[in-house]
Amino acid sequence: MINLKISVNGIKHELRVEDSLRLLDVLREELKLTGTKEGCAVGECGACTVIMNGEAVNSCLILANQANNAIIETVENLEKDDVLSKLQNAFVEEGAIQCGFCTPGMLMSAKALLDKVAHPTEEQIKEALEGNLCRCTGYVPILNAVKKAAE
Repeated sequence: MINLKISVNGIKHELRVEDSLRLLDVLREELKLTGTKEGCAVGECGACTVIMNGEAVNSCLILANQANNAIIETVENLEKDDVLSKLQNAFVEEGAIQCGFCTPGMLMSAKALLDKVAHPTEEQIKEALEGNLCRCTGYVPILNAVKKAAE
């Protein structure tokens, strides 16, 4: 067991958790933030992407103790007072959401990019999203959505 201090979506938490838990498990099981999805469990699909200390990371690859004292942002933090963020709206408007399984990870990877680069090039968007797999959209609507959100 470890003592974990973590800030998630602006809320500080102190938890006692098994040292074998991953950040993904802490978010989903301990904090009940189920927007972050487990896809492959080996860091290949990006469904579990969150922002940790300003960087997009695969939460399935981060052990809980590696997240100690970290600042985490999950997809649940994008919506404010039942109003979608500009990025979420762009995904809806551009048809970048189909089955929706990859969407939280895509949104968080895109947000991490847009937090650093206000008007990214298409190449920068592709690079930011390269760790996120989508089986439905063909990626063009996702690229268009990120471009639209950057306008």
